[in-house]
Amino acid sequence: TKIRNLITGKIAAKTFQPSDTFKEAEIEKEELIFIYAHRDSFVFQQAKERITLPEDIIGEGAKYLKANLAVTAYKFNGKIINIKLPVKVDYLVKEAPPGFKGDTATGGTKLITLENGFQIQVPLFIETGDIVRVNTESGIYTERVKKG
Repeated sequence: TKIRNLITGKIAAKTFQPSDTFKEAEIEKEELIFIYAHRDSFVFQQAKERITLPEDIIGEGAKYLKANLAVTAYKFNGKIINIKLPVKVDYLVKEAPPGFKGDTATGGTKLITLENGFQIQVPLFIETGDIVRVNTESGIYTERVKKG
């Protein structure tokens, strides 16, 4: 059986007997609002106070954070152990090179920069000022929400 350490996130293989019993971990959920990042620290607004979390808790989700994004924090024994982002998030396109008609040699996509600095491949019709929706689990463009 594979088990995961809630604090470190590491997975280990263990053998258990049918008579073994376990106490269920009590995981609490709490909504946090992302405010800003400073070096390897990320500042969030809790209900009544600001908290700073290190990059190792945020993980790969750091590249998808933007100001005022609501995330779910998972707490174990009063300590935040993980952050979950919404599956789809809307971003303003900060920089997009012009798409040229007939330019389909690259599969009809181009690299753009989003408001948070993250770069992503999108269809050629996306322009600066558009709002696009990105899947934070796969990092893939899903749709244009609003034309700029």
